[in-house]
Amino acid sequence: MTNCRSHNPLRPFPATIIKIIDETPDVKTFQMVFDDPEVMENFKQKPGQVAQISVFGVGEATISITSSPTRKGLLEFSVKKVGMLTSALHRLEPGCKVGIRGPYGNHFPYEKMKGKDLLFIGGGIGLAPLRALIDFVLAEENRKDYGNIEIIYGARSVDDLCFKYDILERWPQMPGTKVYTTIDRAEQGWEGHVGFVPAYLEEINPTPKNKYAITCGPPIMIKFVLQALEKMGFSDDQVITTLEMKMKCGIGKCGRCNIGSKYVCLDGPVFYLSQLKQLPPEF
Repeated sequence: MTNCRSHNPLRPFPATIIKIIDETPDVKTFQMVFDDPEVMENFKQKPGQVAQISVFGVGEATISITSSPTRKGLLEFSVKKVGMLTSALHRLEPGCKVGIRGPYGNHFPYEKMKGKDLLFIGGGIGLAPLRALIDFVLAEENRKDYGNIEIIYGARSVDDLCFKYDILERWPQMPGTKVYTTIDRAEQGWEGHVGFVPAYLEEINPTPKNKYAITCGPPIMIKFVLQALEKMGFSDDQVITTLEMKMKCGIGKCGRCNIGSKYVCLDGPVFYLSQLKQLPPEF
């Protein structure tokens, strides 16, 4: 029987790109399927986990799994072009082969979140890991387990907004769901909010009662979002973020993601604010 947990944890399983969606000028979403249907069936990711994507002859990188486990039969990875590996991935086309290993890391505590309202705060490509959890809790089979959903999302410009269909059309139509979208600077034709995400968060001023706040985005955004949430009265155990950008091997061997006593790939990438405060300043 084929098993995703191969005897060699560094060996990727071959997969095929079946569709590519241009999200922004430098972000693409890749839909992939494993070549072996049994591997596809056994790949049991949870919201917030990551995988290692290999471009043969180039290398591999840690990428958030963008799709929810409730979406069967494929995996989605949203990738920003920032270096050699991601540039090589962006040059691929549907039908091209890649390697996938994983899933790695912990996950968003969706069991603890049951019965709670959820506040998602994302910036730029940081919406990608949040999307997996958003779609999980909004799925028909799970929606009754969670309270109201608020999503605050921002990017530099309209062109830089990821998942436009989700944020502008699909999610706002979901029951008990509000979506607030902002861009950094005013643009012709944009009738939505203008301003930075942390300031928009303070303007919306959500109550912390019976609520979890989950955030991901550029480090400077996360810094000010965390400060704003604390001012609003959110406790350290109500605030969650993810640090997958610091991961490399995914299995605790390379040491690249070591922060103090923690390995992001083993202890994270999902952390409560209370855990972040115990880490050295370099996180």
